[in-house]
Amino acid sequence: MAHDHDHEHAHDPAHEEDPPWKHNGVRVIPGNQLDGNVPSTPGMDRKAAITFARVGAQKLWAGTVTIHPDAKTGAHHHGHLESVIYVVKGRARMRWGDQLEFTAEAGPGDFIYVPPYVPHQEINASPTEVLECVLCRSDGQAVAVNLDIEPAEKPETVLWVDPTHPTGGV
Repeated sequence: MAHDHDHEHAHDPAHEEDPPWKHNGVRVIPGNQLDGNVPSTPGMDRKAAITFARVGAQKLWAGTVTIHPDAKTGAHHHGHLESVIYVVKGRARMRWGDQLEFTAEAGPGDFIYVPPYVPHQEINASPTEVLECVLCRSDGQAVAVNLDIEPAEKPETVLWVDPTHPTGGV
């Protein structure tokens, strides 16, 4: 079916619709506009950047976490979500397991992977420097389930092992 358009009006930019990706495409979230109203764990400050509510993310949650010197989070897990932590500044010590009986450390530039339902705790290994990290999770909503765990007295250090580093690394 043909549409009758006023020829002069048809090319008037003021009357054209926005391109489809203009407001539904790439989003930039300024670092000073992160949302601090997210589920947190004692000992850490989380802020959300990418969520379903903020940008319509269906399968991702991303934000930041800051842990003050010598501080640690409570034991927790993130339900069915997978998590990735990227260390920006400082030294992260992770403990995990049913009694937080395993430990490993990561520094600036390192990535940490936390599988679903794994009880864990983030610790700032530095007595003087703030630990700053970027977090990404596999869902548009934040999930944090705090746990009441009696931690093992002396955790076992575990080397990171993967197919390209079969002997591990710390």
